[in-house]
Amino acid sequence: MTPHAQTIRFFRERIPSFECEPGCHDCCGPVTTSSEEMARLPRKSTAERDAALAELNCPHLGPKGCQVYTERPIICRLFGTTPKLACPRGRRPETMVDPAVEQQVYDFFAEVRHVLV
Repeated sequence: MTPHAQTIRFFRERIPSFECEPGCHDCCGPVTTSSEEMARLPRKSTAERDAALAELNCPHLGPKGCQVYTERPIICRLFGTTPKLACPRGRRPETMVDPAVEQQVYDFFAEVRHVLV
């Protein structure tokens, strides 16, 4: 396991989950992610990526929601778990992400090359 894979697993275990509002995809816009996380996602064609970007959507957003939910990037997991990335519909976990873990996530983002999903 690579050092980045260990870090990603660490964050996944510490970012709380919560139920999104059914049918809402307000947070599912274009995002960047580490190359390591991107490698876990199915490849999309240039046409699929361009179409999603034109709609300000993620290319992995399907008619029934996120098609890669179990492998979604850290940034997607962070939405709604911190006041800095609050859910626009007011959803949140019972306990928000620990501020120290959140800072570690941002530090990881700053040190790792990111690509557009």
